Amino acid sequence: MALLITEKCTNCDMCEPECPNQAISMGEEIYVIDPALCTECVGHYETPTCQKVCPINHCIITDPDHTESDDVLWERFALLHHADKL
Repeated sequence: MALLITEKCTNCDMCEPECPNQAISMGEEIYVIDPALCTECVGHYETPTCQKVCPINHCIITDPDHTESDDVLWERFALLHHADKL
């Protein structure tokens, strides 16, 4: 599952530098998460680090349009971080 930043975002700049996949960037009005890059921190951390550092409750949620299994997230992690080593 990819994560989604909701309209509750205050652009505090906490999440973007914490993302190990560089999936978070500034959108037109608030930060956005690229679902093609988001692994919910699988392969890096036990829980999504963007959610941990966000000061607003329920600002970063599971994206209902991008639900994926843990296996898919692990595959994406491998592609993003190990493809250059193969």
